[in-house]
Amino acid sequence: MSQSQRQARIPVYKKIIQDKIKEWMIKEFLNYRLSKQGYVDSDVLKTPLGTRIIIYAERPNWIIGRKGVIVKELTDLLSKKLGVDNPIIDVTPIQSPELNPKIIANRIAWAMTKGVKFRRAGMIAIRQIMDGGAKGAEITISGKLTSERSRFEKYVYGIVYKNGYDSRTKVQRFVGQVLLKPGLYGIEVRITPPVRFSDEYRIKPPGREAAAEVQAQQVSE
Repeated sequence: MSQSQRQARIPVYKKIIQDKIKEWMIKEFLNYRLSKQGYVDSDVLKTPLGTRIIIYAERPNWIIGRKGVIVKELTDLLSKKLGVDNPIIDVTPIQSPELNPKIIANRIAWAMTKGVKFRRAGMIAIRQIMDGGAKGAEITISGKLTSERSRFEKYVYGIVYKNGYDSRTKVQRFVGQVLLKPGLYGIEVRITPPVRFSDEYRIKPPGREAAAEVQAQQVSE
């Protein structure tokens, strides 16, 4: 029995599970390999020509490398190690990085590794988020902050929804970690983007006919 006949006999649900596992492996590999190059997320798409991988990054040049060296290396590793069929890698910059919680958490972690105090790193991140146009931001840093006993500090500015449909669908959240000499620190970032929420309403101005009637009433009075 040939390999193509074996693949044809695989049930549909097993094929879907296999594709999802392969997609998860690709994303985990990219996250591990490009964590220091500003990797944020990726999409894996099946095409007739192969597997197209769209990488979203804060700084695409760091991932592309000089003359595309890093992209070529990733292509070879994905093809040989993970068995990805003809991988095609595209790198796309993130729009509005100040509104992306993963980028902000990575910035805080990077600053703490460089010796910046956690309070200063958190307040700088809050200012960057609000300057980016967000409606609100919340940053929670936990770990051995000032003593051997673990605790957390929270910095909040603006409006941050915690309950309801909007908090699950519109508020963006990311939890990251950074390992320092005292131990492991957790960084949680919540960002309320500049979009319309359910509790916001707008009063439409009256139409031309309604405005004419109001004006006529004012004249008659």
